[in-house]
Amino acid sequence: QVQLVESGGGLVQAGGSLRLSCTASGRTLSSYTMGWFRQAPGKEREFVAGIYGSAASGYTADSAKGRFTISRDNIKNTVYLQMNSLKPEDTAVYYCAAGVRSTLGPFDYWGQGTQVTVSS
Repeated sequence: QVQLVESGGGLVQAGGSLRLSCTASGRTLSSYTMGWFRQAPGKEREFVAGIYGSAASGYTADSAKGRFTISRDNIKNTVYLQMNSLKPEDTAVYYCAAGVRSTLGPFDYWGQGTQVTVSS
């Protein structure tokens, strides 16, 4: 069992930056594929970025490409989502997820989410 806890959300003005963290307990994350998702009010949850267990770099959705970067520190058992040039449409609850498969989904474990609000 893996427990995931997200942090780093908050209120930021458009154009600003935030770094989200996802720290795991219960298991080491090095063998898990990790992902970040978000869900805005009234919308379905969408994939934002993902990274494989041993990868040095990850993948980002088109909506985040060039602005968001996913990374991981397996020693700290933490995955990060660096978000730059934030837009009001990035406002959502952001979730961290871990998967046992070497594919970007489906994911098996989810955190509780952290709110990101971008003001215009």
